[in-house]
Amino acid sequence: MKIFEKRKLWFGISGLIILSGLVFTLISGLNLGIDFTGGTIIQIDLGKTFTAQEIRDITDDFDKEAAITYIGEERTQVQIKTKLDLTETERIEIFNQFKDKYNLDAEALVSMQKVGPSIGDQLKRQAVVSLAVAAVGMLLYITYRFEFKFGVAATAALLHDVLVVLAVYAIMQIPINTSFIAAMLTIVGYSINATIVIFDRIRENRGLMKKGTSLAELVNVSITQTMARSVNTSLTTLFTIGMIYLMGVSAIKEFALPLIVGIIAGTYSSVLIAGPLWAVWKSKEKPRAGRA
Repeated sequence: MKIFEKRKLWFGISGLIILSGLVFTLISGLNLGIDFTGGTIIQIDLGKTFTAQEIRDITDDFDKEAAITYIGEERTQVQIKTKLDLTETERIEIFNQFKDKYNLDAEALVSMQKVGPSIGDQLKRQAVVSLAVAAVGMLLYITYRFEFKFGVAATAALLHDVLVVLAVYAIMQIPINTSFIAAMLTIVGYSINATIVIFDRIRENRGLMKKGTSLAELVNVSITQTMARSVNTSLTTLFTIGMIYLMGVSAIKEFALPLIVGIIAGTYSSVLIAGPLWAVWKSKEKPRAGRA
């Protein structure tokens, strides 16, 4: 397979997605959830199962974009998240409407709290620091195990995965919350695994293939030999996470969706971005003095 020869196509597709995400981010911004923007969280035990529409019949009068989540093993509790900074009077009024509709007592109000924007700012900083520390740690490890150029190419592929997922979320205006951050860290760890497998095969083939073999051929052969493993591993993981997304509750879906997007982006970058990127940089390396 002529993967290296089509590198401009692979780079172009990634660049188009990331650029589109940047444009949408500048125009509409990221749809940050309550975990980052602050707001109000109300949790009520209704004592019976319910539908989201029943809850929205009440919450739409206050915020039509409020997030409704099922809580509890028997799904009898509802958690309402709104980005609005509701006053104490408004929060009590919301609970009173539930109280009248479902014949509840005062103990049905499990919790009622406000999330300040300062907490959201702290979460943003922690998320950026976590991703940065993970990237630097992987760069150092791969440099130690392979070489510096392998480490930079692998780190660039990880950055690609993060930017692609952010682009998809920006374009589709999907809310970003703490589950998203956990999923991103999982994606970074998952994606680097497939990249290391390919780099390990490249290093192995450098010693086995004939002298004079071009970098393009070396990369093409190595990726072809490992592609079935990379694709099959990703597909089996996607099947599992896909079922979790289809069958899971809202909180589980918030974690599963970025994983699905990230695994697809990670497989793409490991197979089509990391290897060609290393070869392009390696080809610009000046021959050492005395080398035949």
